[in-house]
Formats: sequence, C-alpha cells, structure tokens
Amino acid sequence: MSRFLFVVPPLVGHINPAVGVAAALVARGHRVAWACPDPELVGRLAGAGAAVFACAGAPPGERPAGLRGPEALKFLWEWYLLPLAEAMAPGVRAAVAEFRPDVVVADQQAFAGALTAERMGLPWATSATTSAELTDPLAGLPKVREWLDERLAALRAAIGDPAGTADPRFSPRLVLAFSTPELAGAAAGVRWVGPSITARPVPSGFPWEWLGGDRATVLVSLGTVNADAGGRFLDVCREALRERADRVRAVIVDPGDVLGAAGDGAAGGDDKDVLIVPSVPQLALLERGIDAVVCHAGHNTVCEALWHGVPLVVAPIRDDQPVVAGQVVAAGAGVRVRFGRVTAPRLGAALDAVLHEPGYRAAAGRIGTAFRAAGGAPAAASLLEELARESG
Repeated sequence: MSRFLFVVPPLVGHINPAVGVAAALVARGHRVAWACPDPELVGRLAGAGAAVFACAGAPPGERPAGLRGPEALKFLWEWYLLPLAEAMAPGVRAAVAEFRPDVVVADQQAFAGALTAERMGLPWATSATTSAELTDPLAGLPKVREWLDERLAALRAAIGDPAGTADPRFSPRLVLAFSTPELAGAAAGVRWVGPSITARPVPSGFPWEWLGGDRATVLVSLGTVNADAGGRFLDVCREALRERADRVRAVIVDPGDVLGAAGDGAAGGDDKDVLIVPSVPQLALLERGIDAVVCHAGHNTVCEALWHGVPLVVAPIRDDQPVVAGQVVAAGAGVRVRFGRVTAPRLGAALDAVLHEPGYRAAAGRIGTAFRAAGGAPAAASLLEELARESG
C-alpha cells in the first residue's frame, strides 16, 4: 500500500479528472488524501468520505471580464496562480507532515504541491488537466516567457527549495496528460492517459422527459466560472437556436440567470424548444445522446464531448481556452467562433456545419476512440503506482 496526496486548486475542472484517478488508487488498496483551499468542493466531487487537508486560498478579487491575450495571462498569474501557491504552501506542508505521502500528485496550477514536494525531498507527479501548457503556448512570446520564469524563480525562493531546478508545472519524473496527441498534438516528456471520465452522481430534478423526438439536441455551456461574462453570448445562442426550432432542440446552461429564466420554471417558461437551466448532469446528458456542444473550449467540456464522439462549436474566452479551441479546429472536430463578436447568423452557420457535415462527427469519433484506448484514470493510477515503487 502507498500513500498519495493530491494537491489541487479549488476549481471543478482541475479536481474532477483527479477524482477518477484517486478512486482507482483507493480501489487498489492505496490511501489517498487531498490538499485544497475548498474541502467542501473536494468532498462534493470526490465523495463525503474523502480525507481533505484544508489550505488557505488566493486573496479574493475579480478579474476584469474584458482582458484577453497576454494581458489576461499576466493577470491570471499575478492575481490568482502565484498568490494561490504562496497561500497554499503552509497547508500543503502540514498535510505532508501529517499524512506522510509516498507521492505527491500536484495539479499543474497548484504550484505549492510541486515546490513543497521538492523542498521536502518527495517524488511528485504533475496532473495536467489541460493540454494547453504541453505544447509551449508561449513560443512566440519571449518577453512573457521571461517574465514568467522570473516569477517562478521568486516563488521557488519563497516556498520551495532554492537549489531546485524543475519547473513546478512539469515533474521530471511523471507528467500525466489527460488528453492524447490526436487532439493536443505531439508533446515530449508526457504520458498521455486520455480524459479521466468516471461516473458522477446524477442529481434529481432534470426534466429528462423533455428530451427525445426526431430533432437534433444541442447543449450550450460556458462551464462553472464564466457566468459573469456570458450574457451576450448565451443570448446569441438562444436566438440562433430558436431560429432552428423546427430541426433542433437545445439545452442552455445559465448558472447566473443572465437570460432571466429562473422565475419561469425549469423549462425556461413557455419556450418549448430551448430549455434553460442553471446546471445539468453533463455526462449523463452526453450519454443520452447530444448531437453537438457549444462551449467556451474548457478542456473538461471539450474532452467529455469528444469522448462521446460529439462535435463542437467553440468560443474561447481566455486562459487555456484559445489553445484548446485551436486543437479542436486543427483536429477537424469543430468550428471556432469569436466569443465577444459572434452574431446569431454566424453561430447558426457554425452549428449547421457541425450538425450536418459528416467530417466533424467523424473526427470527433476518431478522437473519442483514441481517448478510450489511452486508458484514462486506471492508466494514470498504474503510472502513479510505478512511481511509488521506483521511489520506495
């Protein structure tokens, strides 16, 4: 039996892939614990019995919704990732001292996990829950890369081993990449395990009877953290989908109620063709038969859609999303539109393409096949077991 400590940021998209890996390790007789600023979130996603060590989180604040490109990246690091690492570090050190893990599994954006493991002489693996960092997105931005290297060096001096040399985003021992080259392209030094897709509890209340019939079904979702930015885009989606009501039925996820449907009942009032709800059981929906997904190119949503062979319309907002959207388009599995400027006719044309041109669905199917062949959570668990044996 080995002990594995998962160090994760308080973000659903970064915890969910690790949940399946942790479950696979537990099923094989190992002990697993978590270090996260939001123990309640980990408990909700990993199960009430999960052992979670609480850490401090990043200082509160909001990122201006209009930031894009390098400025958005810089703000993300200065506002969130670097402060998060410094805040988490004491809690991660305490978790290591109490739990005594054989291996630390550090999310690629939870630098405190990697730097603490390095400082305390423990083997660590990287959990790369998005493939955007794996293909060098800063290759054409040397000044941004230089700025980033300086910030990481300062962070290591503050919470890590000053003599260390490894980039905290890339373990020299094991980088688990939850994608495959068929989507992400070639990348050296990573172990491709494909998405970690595991069963999730299906909450009650979704009107399953609303689905069915001979029309295509489209899911529109901007994830869990983009409610502040999505009003205009969701309205454009609703307009384009209503225009296609004779042949398309749609589910729009609107957690912030920017479309004003919350007071109109679960089905968004009397709109029989567009269901507007605050949340959905996404995996269960995809398994029931979604024909296309419109999303922000969040890595988890993209991978879950492609796992089920579903083509996409992607409208990236910020962070890793433009890179992931580019991967989808390059693989032939979807169409990209501009989040802030797309019109209903343009969005409708993109939807028509992925629904009716067979090449998109064929490409999505090929990627889904590659995902399943990569092994997912069980493959990741086996690699972590191997690392623990080698280090023991």
